[in-house]
Amino acid sequence: MEGMLHRLESGFDAIFTERLNPFYQLGALSFYFFWIVTVSGLYLFIFFNTSINGAFESIDRLTHEQWYIGGVMRSLHRYASDAMVVVVTLHLLREFVLGRFHGVRWFSWFSGVPLIWLMFAAGIGGYWLVWDRLAQYIAIATTEWIDWLPIFGDALSRNFLSDKTLSDRFFSLLVFLHIALPLFLLLGMFIHIKRIKQARSNPPRALMIGVLAMLIVLSIVKPAVSMGPADLSTTVALVDFDWFYLNVYPLLDSIGAGPLWLLLGSVTGVLALLPWMPRRRQTQATAIQITTVPAVVNPDNCNGCSWCYQDCPYEAITMIPHSYKPNLRQALVDPDLCTACGICEGSCPSATPFRNVEELISGIEIPDYPLDRLRKEAEERLAALDPSQTNIVVFGCDHGLPVDNLTDHHLQALSLPCIGMLPPSFADFIARKPEVAGVMITGCHPQNCYYRLGSEWTEQRFDGKRMPHLRTKAGKDKVRISWAGPRDGARFRAELDAYRADRQSAVSSIAGATSTAEDDAADPAPPADADPTAIPAEPAERDLT
Repeated sequence: MEGMLHRLESGFDAIFTERLNPFYQLGALSFYFFWIVTVSGLYLFIFFNTSINGAFESIDRLTHEQWYIGGVMRSLHRYASDAMVVVVTLHLLREFVLGRFHGVRWFSWFSGVPLIWLMFAAGIGGYWLVWDRLAQYIAIATTEWIDWLPIFGDALSRNFLSDKTLSDRFFSLLVFLHIALPLFLLLGMFIHIKRIKQARSNPPRALMIGVLAMLIVLSIVKPAVSMGPADLSTTVALVDFDWFYLNVYPLLDSIGAGPLWLLLGSVTGVLALLPWMPRRRQTQATAIQITTVPAVVNPDNCNGCSWCYQDCPYEAITMIPHSYKPNLRQALVDPDLCTACGICEGSCPSATPFRNVEELISGIEIPDYPLDRLRKEAEERLAALDPSQTNIVVFGCDHGLPVDNLTDHHLQALSLPCIGMLPPSFADFIARKPEVAGVMITGCHPQNCYYRLGSEWTEQRFDGKRMPHLRTKAGKDKVRISWAGPRDGARFRAELDAYRADRQSAVSSIAGATSTAEDDAADPAPPADADPTAIPAEPAERDLT
């Protein structure tokens, strides 16, 4: 499933570009569709008659007599609601396939499960208000379904025995519920992203415009219309079905209310408990156990700069007074929120391999992958290089392209839990080595980082837009970034070969210029007016005293 997802997303990358790929914006699109539904719903409510006899007529009149605005708004309300179901479902499936629900991410997953029920309840309730033949079918089927639960003294379905049993007060209650449920849904959506720093609740502007234009065109080409006024004296036999919101109703008709409650309750329970089930996922074609040992702070090396606090994607770091250095602060890690991504380690100013210490310890680091281990593994990779080759060193991440498969006699690769763990000074440290022609940085696409912000922060650090900056005397041409997902091997290999060719040309040019300068110094050119046939004079003896 993960492989299929990556292939699908790669295809959408080619069509929409990585920045506008809707698969990377599913959560933000959910918010966007909610606001479209809200604005269009407010317009419809202005003209809506809150009564049994006036509900159908007011919506039908708005659809046909005011088709250019009211009709479009009604269709926009319908299609944006359906689109929200689609993106929420895809968002849930995508997070499940990528395994983004374990550990500290349990909160976002667990809080998202009841939102599914609220979304469907709000949408299905909206169909009731139209009070056409479809609304009649939904009202009777839903109340009979709810009546199976022993929570009401009188059966709700008895209200729909005939037109005389319904009242405008009951219809006013439906209107209230159709307003209250979306409000609770909105509150739940903000709780859902509470523990996520800089959560995307708005997609890119170009995607917003494109999606809205698509919905408007669809609303004009195929407007949403009513089926005809409800008539409780007759039985509805045929309806224009909405498979987005009403997908469980065929099961209700076929297996009954009790089994359907059992089925939906079981699915809901499994979804809610998934974060605490045993986990093991396939990463880079190798089964590995993902560790989540939280980061630790070393007060001796923490100067209270707060860079790790600003960069943590999950708000797991706070700043407190330093334990023994007056007038300074130090970082404090909440283990219940830390994902062990290592982005904080890459942001620490003391995480530099140029420090002349026996054991390299930074102000904050991941116990399973401390900074000293990173330096030792980097030095081991350097020792394996052939100095006569145009050598490239690649830093990647465990959730992007499997860079370990690229290793050969003139290329060494090192994979980190997240590329955001890599301090820019390490790239400088490697780039300065004479046996290294270039350093390539890769990892998840910035719009699709497994730890949300690791790739984006890395790109900003290397561009000098975020601390710590990449400062290198080797020249920034010796460091290049190329983002690549698990299925981008061919493209990355082509970029790697092109980069090696560029570096080989640059090295050859430098070597040629150095050789020419040495030759010129050893055998200076004769003056322009010198006789080319003259025999050179013997060099004068030099007084070495």
